[in-house]
Amino acid sequence: MTTQQSTAYNEVAVIDRKFCLPRSIDLTISKNIWQIGQANFVVTKSNGEIIFKIKGAIFSFNTTRVVYNAAGVPIVTLRKKTFSILSTWQVFRGEGKDQKDLIFSVRRSSFFQMKTKLSVFVAENSDVCDYTVQADWFQRFCQVYVGDSPYKKLAQVEKNLSVGSLISGGDRFKVKVYPNVDCAFIVTLIVVLDEIISQAKRSSNNKKRR
Repeated sequence: MTTQQSTAYNEVAVIDRKFCLPRSIDLTISKNIWQIGQANFVVTKSNGEIIFKIKGAIFSFNTTRVVYNAAGVPIVTLRKKTFSILSTWQVFRGEGKDQKDLIFSVRRSSFFQMKTKLSVFVAENSDVCDYTVQADWFQRFCQVYVGDSPYKKLAQVEKNLSVGSLISGGDRFKVKVYPNVDCAFIVTLIVVLDEIISQAKRSSNNKKRR
């Protein structure tokens, strides 16, 4: 699996180059809670057209998510890695789960930080991160960039809060994907980020109840 690094002109095609557009694109990711600890996502373009849907796998116990295209064809499967010290998710092509289908892994950089930082490693690489997700949900802002350099941004995300979302428990994310960047890759990263943050909140709440 080869990945072209980002400049102003080069493609960043991690999942598939067909998801790269020559212009920036604005997306909305809507999160809907359908049972405790489980959420589905719908991704739409600015004109309301659905381009991706993300659902939890049946009986996955909150450890598997599948990204589908608008026609319902699985693009990638997100699987939480068991027994990892830091929260780690692996992303596989289609509905795969074997190492040969692995596209990239996402790992929380540290437990002890006010802001959430995720490191992304393409395929078998596990030493130096290829991409970084930096999020501050207190300010409801997130950005994705190449390597560890915030100057090579691939996308930025804003989390919108509304009365409706507070009541339902759902969220809405406004995403700007920059030109020639794989939008399926960016959407997948945002879903992983949301899962890691949500699981951390659930864990914290459980400890408070004890």
